[in-house]
Amino acid sequence: MKKERLIQRYKRAERFNHWVVAGCFVLLAISGLAFFYPAFFWLTGIFGTPQLARMVHPIIGVVMFLGFFRQFLRYWRHNFINKEDIKWMMAVPQVLNGHEVGDVGKYNGGQKGMFWLMTGCMLVLGVTGIIAWRQYFSGYFAINTVRLALLLHAWAATILIAGIIVHVYAAIWIRGTVRAMTEGVVTQTWAKKHHPKWYREVMASAHETPSGDGNGDNTGSGGNATDKMQPENANELPAAPAAGEQPQA
Repeated sequence: MKKERLIQRYKRAERFNHWVVAGCFVLLAISGLAFFYPAFFWLTGIFGTPQLARMVHPIIGVVMFLGFFRQFLRYWRHNFINKEDIKWMMAVPQVLNGHEVGDVGKYNGGQKGMFWLMTGCMLVLGVTGIIAWRQYFSGYFAINTVRLALLLHAWAATILIAGIIVHVYAAIWIRGTVRAMTEGVVTQTWAKKHHPKWYREVMASAHETPSGDGNGDNTGSGGNATDKMQPENANELPAAPAAGEQPQA
């Protein structure tokens, strides 16, 4: 039986960035819960001591913020919500039953909503985290400002944790999704079912890619950004760039 051809969805750098942010999130959630709820204070032992946990928490937060900022710059063009996304959101019960709705692009309405939710939470966490960072910045603010920052920080963290739980559950629920972020590829069947518009763009881009001169150079003049993207597996097709995305060197 012929093996189904794969499509590249995420490059290695994108996956690395994603897992750095994910790892930071886990560490921050553990230490944050330990600080906020006395019943979870024992979790500070994961970091060695409570003092060490308190010291590294904001540092890890900065790493996560910078990592997410890079993701934001990479993906914001893909996440504008359109009428097809509204249609998808209105039909979530059908989607949960395995019936995809709408002409979905690279991301569906749920993924786009999660992207903007995470963006908002990250902004709140970043600003309030700086204000409450006792070692360096909290002394520059009034005590009531610091208290308000801590309250908003806790609320944003709670919302983000809930959102990430949904994000992980959805990734596991839809078979083949986790593979996209671990191996960087999806099957054509997966792409055609869950992201038909993106699938058509990828296939059209692959058909337009010049074949080269036989010496392995397929970056001839007039080629688009995908001409220079080398799949990580010979059985993979490169993903098409979003409209307005700058070609990569």
